[in-house]
Amino acid sequence: MSPVRRCSRTACGRPAVATLTYVYADSTAVLGPLATYAEPHCYDLCAEHSERLTAPRGWEVVRLSDPSAPTRPSGDDLEALANAVREAARPQDRGTGGRGGGPHAADPMEVARRGHLRVLRSPDS
Repeated sequence: MSPVRRCSRTACGRPAVATLTYVYADSTAVLGPLATYAEPHCYDLCAEHSERLTAPRGWEVVRLSDPSAPTRPSGDDLEALANAVREAARPQDRGTGGRGGGPHAADPMEVARRGHLRVLRSPDS
């Protein structure tokens, strides 16, 4: 017998990374880290099948995380990243240096601006 446990799904030979069990009384499917040993009433799933797992209508899927597995970015992480990108894209408040022009006077190479795009003048003109 192979030391590597395989996915229980038909025709899938990938290595198992998670174990699926059912609690029929609570209409709950529990997907957690790979169990220490295989049991006949549990199903071992590969990464792809564990990510795509769905349960019948009316059932709840409980996903237990593996503390040793790398974590995915949360919604808060993604929102913080989006805010940082927005902040970096904001025009900086540059001093006009006594030129007294509009917002383009601080950058002599910038000719026009539309949204986040800039039209630049050639350096030799």
